[in-house]
Amino acid sequence: MRALIQRVSEARVSVEGAVLGEIGPGLMILVCAMQGDSEAEAERLAAKIARLRVFRDAFGKMNLSLVETGGAALVISQFTLAADTARGNRPGFSAAAPPEAGRRLYEHFAGALATLGIPVATGRFGAEMAVALVNDGPVTIWLES
Repeated sequence: MRALIQRVSEARVSVEGAVLGEIGPGLMILVCAMQGDSEAEAERLAAKIARLRVFRDAFGKMNLSLVETGGAALVISQFTLAADTARGNRPGFSAAAPPEAGRRLYEHFAGALATLGIPVATGRFGAEMAVALVNDGPVTIWLES
């Protein structure tokens, strides 16, 4: 699985003008299931992100995790993270998991974060979504399982 995380002071996702998910301080997580990914990889990635020390401590150092700060996660499915741009000008997405597997792993990933005690909001798998966020820092990190 691939994920792009952004530390945010707030974030929300809407579909057709209706807000589906909204968080205050925490992480906005774009996530993509890749060909051959499993539930175990989704769980490992969720655990890694939940414990990743990207939040400021009392001394201003990035030393605290999402679990430690009590922050929330906005999890958005993002198959374009599988983009292959090695040849030509049109990205290829054949490395992404098929839609059925992608949905299952996206939902499993979000559930794994919730199991770790993190409040989770989500978008709608496969939908055209409008995502708004205020990046805090800015802090943006790319992760792969």
